[in-house]
Amino acid sequence: MTTTFEVLARRFPAKRAFITGASSGLGLELARALGRDGWKLGLFDRNVERLSRVEEELSGSGFAVLAYPGDVTNADELTVAVNSFAATQDGLELMVNNAGVAGSGTLMEVSLEDWRWIVDINFMGVVHGARAAIPHLQRNGAGLIINVASAAAFASAPGMISYNATKAAVLSLSETLSGELAGSGTQVSVVMPTFVPTNLIESFRGPAEARERATQALRESKYAATDAARDILLQASAGHLYIVLPGSARMLWRIKRWAPRFFLKRVLALREKMRSAQANPPQA
Repeated sequence: MTTTFEVLARRFPAKRAFITGASSGLGLELARALGRDGWKLGLFDRNVERLSRVEEELSGSGFAVLAYPGDVTNADELTVAVNSFAATQDGLELMVNNAGVAGSGTLMEVSLEDWRWIVDINFMGVVHGARAAIPHLQRNGAGLIINVASAAAFASAPGMISYNATKAAVLSLSETLSGELAGSGTQVSVVMPTFVPTNLIESFRGPAEARERATQALRESKYAATDAARDILLQASAGHLYIVLPGSARMLWRIKRWAPRFFLKRVLALREKMRSAQANPPQA
């Protein structure tokens, strides 16, 4: 039976991938999955200490790894890193724009400083990554860009306005890029997972109550980052633009598209139910 990685290998036999936010969570699991299949990896992350440990781990496993400390908000840093990797490996096939942060709050609760912070990372970081990678992908005549958004891109739950907006922007960017790059043979996939246990809460900005809800949701999730990485590569290799994970969340995506007002009312009702349960816990 053909595996995910055999499909990708046939499309991209040189196996060269660059991943942002690569030192933990989903980015790291994607690196491990690709590395096990012989891909040459460029890893980019602002956490220098963690990135160094990951480089040591993956190199020790026999993977071909080049690590680049840097921040996706700095277009020059990211472009130089991507160009350096592509020059060293004589090209690039796969760009994964994974770096992101978490935030919550209503429109008036989120400070302008925090708006700029989350937009610069979650949205402009993807813009910078795509702009850095596209010249190399077009030079090959084929390529794949995977942009990691979130189910928040379509769920639009109240109280997460800045996070929702940036992830929706990544979705729209990916849809537009898919059309713009179709003629050059470059595929775009946008990933919209629900809760995947990662280190995302480390970056969280917002009310303590919202942080606790998000932490609990991540803790209770049974969808591991290793499984998410596998499913992302499987669906991207099949040519999917929209990758909604896990499989049980795909019906939510369909309902939002078919009956958006009904969907948003149900999201609001669920949020109120959760807040009520948190305010009135069951008595022992």
